[in-house]
Amino acid sequence: MNVGRVFSPTVRRATAASLVVAGCALGACSAQPDDTAASPTGPELASTTPPAAEQPAADEGLPFDTLPMIPAGREDFTDCPYLDTTFVADTNGQKVTGQGIDTRFDTPACVFWSYPEEPQLTVLVRHMHTPQQAKEVVDWAAPVDATSPASEPQGWDGGRGSLGPESSVYAVFKDTVAVVVFSNQQQSIKPQLVAEKAIENLGL
Repeated sequence: MNVGRVFSPTVRRATAASLVVAGCALGACSAQPDDTAASPTGPELASTTPPAAEQPAADEGLPFDTLPMIPAGREDFTDCPYLDTTFVADTNGQKVTGQGIDTRFDTPACVFWSYPEEPQLTVLVRHMHTPQQAKEVVDWAAPVDATSPASEPQGWDGGRGSLGPESSVYAVFKDTVAVVVFSNQQQSIKPQLVAEKAIENLGL
């Protein structure tokens, strides 16, 4: 199922509301064994049925607007499992001087640095419970009132555009998966190519 993305100047951009889903372990209480025979006239023990397990939270319950955290920054030097460093350097047009991943996400988020302090490329692959939640990720990353429609690869829907003089975004979703790429380059074709490569390599 695909949830269409309506591009209208009246649509408000997603707020930074916290949507953290708290994980809770639910255990069933069992009656203690009794060595004495139960009285036939005594009250029957109430039958207790353990509550149904809650649906696991996607990406460990991280809010839709969660950005990667790499504590060691550019000094981490952990390779991205689905993007080649040479491809990233050639596509974004900058040498990769550092990289790291955030494994809080089901598919690790990847961050690449060049010489500037800020990352040159940030790649998020979000696995949500519903297409509407995946769309929320895209609407947060590429607000409909500030970006243009995006529809590549085929079957994906979202937004693209410049976010300022030194940044751009390409964000698309299909079903319950959202892919977001932020670049420190103004041309959105660069994050688009990275997003398409991530989707291809992950078989999404």
